[in-house]
Amino acid sequence: MWARVRKSGVRLRDALRTEPDSRRDGRPHNLFEAAAAYVSACAENDQERIDEAAGWVSPEALSFGVNELACRAVIALARERGEPPRTVARALLGLPAA
Repeated sequence: MWARVRKSGVRLRDALRTEPDSRRDGRPHNLFEAAAAYVSACAENDQERIDEAAGWVSPEALSFGVNELACRAVIALARERGEPPRTVARALLGLPAA
């Protein structure tokens, strides 16, 4: 039910927008674009961009994209540091080594 309410709100917001759509070719955003925009906005504490990116895809798709981004980031850092992904993930979260 809340998903419908949220979707209706997003449609209303989009209908009331006065600025043109910033997407170059008018194609919809995919979940990875939404996840990248959402995570970078969270890192910069930019609530407006967070809300915008959250409206691009469903909450479930955004959650999947953020999870995929986290996995890829941990793997990349682990390779760069020459450490296991588990060690890198725990270090990023400030947890003691297991």
